[in-house]
Amino acid sequence: MPQDPTERRVVVTGVPRRTRGLTGYRPRTEIDEQTTLGHTYVRSLMRSQLLAGLAVLAVLVLLVGPLPLVFAVRPQNPGLVWGVLGFGVYPPLVLLARWYVKRAERNEQDFARLVEDR
Repeated sequence: MPQDPTERRVVVTGVPRRTRGLTGYRPRTEIDEQTTLGHTYVRSLMRSQLLAGLAVLAVLVLLVGPLPLVFAVRPQNPGLVWGVLGFGVYPPLVLLARWYVKRAERNEQDFARLVEDR
């Protein structure tokens, strides 16, 4: 069966008209190349870590700061002072430390999720 000349296929070779766009936006590249956007990403991580640290510091100052004044105003026996410092202050310090570590890890996980583009 002969082919009709109007039905022939023409193969054209040359530069393709469409080029593939960017495969995806990579924030890690922005950070590695130290662009303004990368600097903004790192600065936001540092700011969130600083805010968590300042929150812990504020609670610590409110909790422990007044104790010397309280001990100076009300003279008490040394056993009571050490008891308050050991049993009254230590557990909140441990809880503050645990909260800070969890918050810092969450900030880093959020940052890693942003950068890794998951």
